[in-house]
Amino acid sequence: MIKPLNNNVVLKKDKLVKETASGIVLSNKEEQTEYAKVIAVGSGKVDEKGNVKPIALRVGDKVIYKNYSSTNVKLDGEEYLIVDADDILAVLE
Repeated sequence: MIKPLNNNVVLKKDKLVKETASGIVLSNKEEQTEYAKVIAVGSGKVDEKGNVKPIALRVGDKVIYKNYSSTNVKLDGEEYLIVDADDILAVLE
C-alpha cells in the first residue's frame, strides 16, 4: 500500500457513469480522468510554525481533481495517482 506524506493524497481513477432516463449509459473518456476515489490521505500541510493542518478528506471520498497535477504510480498491477490536496477541487456527495 502507498502511504502519502504531508499534504499528498493517493487516488484511484473512478468512472463517473451517466445514465439517461431510458437506461442508456453515457460515458465520456475525458471526464473519467477527472474523477477519483481517495485511497489514502497524508498527515497534512505543515505551516511555518510547525503546526500540522489536517487534510479535509477521508478514505473512500469521491473527488474531482485538477487533470494535469498528478503523479501516476503503478503498484501490484493497479494504477494510482498521487496529488497535492490543494489540487483536489471538490468532493462528490
